[in-house]
Amino acid sequence: MMRRQRAAAGPGTGALAVAVPFCVMAVVVGADLLAGPQVGLLPLLSLGPALAPVTLGPARTVLTGGLAIVLSLLLAAYDRIGFSLHAVGAVTTIIGVTAAGVVASAARQRKEQELVDVRAVADVAQRVLLHQVPRRVAQIQMAVRYISAAAAARIGGDLYDVVVAAGSTRLIVADVQGKGLAAVQTAAVVLAAFRESAYDAPDLAWIAQHIELSLGHQAPAERFVTAVMAEIVQDGTEISLLNCGHPPPLLLSGGLARLAEPPETGLPLGLARIAAGERKEHTLPFGPGDRMLLYTDGISEARDKSGAFYPVDRCDALLADPDLDAALDRLYDDVLRHTGSRLHDDSAALLIARQLPSSPETGGP
Repeated sequence: MMRRQRAAAGPGTGALAVAVPFCVMAVVVGADLLAGPQVGLLPLLSLGPALAPVTLGPARTVLTGGLAIVLSLLLAAYDRIGFSLHAVGAVTTIIGVTAAGVVASAARQRKEQELVDVRAVADVAQRVLLHQVPRRVAQIQMAVRYISAAAAARIGGDLYDVVVAAGSTRLIVADVQGKGLAAVQTAAVVLAAFRESAYDAPDLAWIAQHIELSLGHQAPAERFVTAVMAEIVQDGTEISLLNCGHPPPLLLSGGLARLAEPPETGLPLGLARIAAGERKEHTLPFGPGDRMLLYTDGISEARDKSGAFYPVDRCDALLADPDLDAALDRLYDDVLRHTGSRLHDDSAALLIARQLPSSPETGGP
């Protein structure tokens, strides 16, 4: 599952990495005992302190070097070469490699701490930008996933949010053009404008207009955002969509899956100035048991080795799991199988389902 794939390496893997320097030195000792003094393997004991900085701290790197020196002296005595030039050269080499290893280990630990600090800040920023969506609102259940393509990243230009307003639930899934801090800044502008307007706006088109104004005032120049917004009435019987240049949601209804294409193609948010006319939403029935997947192009444009896009319209069986979280896990697992490695773009997916009259509460992040 995706959550398992994102987990850090387990303790067994770490213990094996720590043991590598000592295993190497054990092999060198065994080889020297078998080969005898004429081969001269003592300098190879420096491989222990050379490998130690990869996993060990400065103090343990010193201890590894000390162990290598002790082993070198014991082997020199066993080989009856005493304090010969060969033995002294081996010890000198070990001391030099250990000193370099201590410096390298200290530098690695500083970098690791910096990365931990950056990730902590990113996690806080993610919680501020991307709120946890409600697991259930009336008859509607929800689950969400956000996966960053960069291993060290937590946030990017993809975004989502859900606002429960009087009489309806409004949500957005969007993708900011570009990457980096500028994309994160634009995502923050979009989310703030959506949250400010979603409670009182008369319709989705008004929300889109408010986001457009905010982008014009606050976002970097020439930055645009593809987005799809949805509104679900309180009884959950219908869902209204406003598509702003975004991949169409996937509707699963009556055992069939189809892309909810808009009647008219809408421009991305931030580009309304180049075209006249108002944005128009369209309404679809949303019956008991129906589901809808809203996603970004990190999923729909995920390519396999031949360059073929991921077939979103054929993933209905993956999304049929009663547990919405498990359904999204299966979806992402299938996307990874399609790409053969990892996602090359950030992705967000929001799955909503209208509860069957007799089904228990399930799913949700």
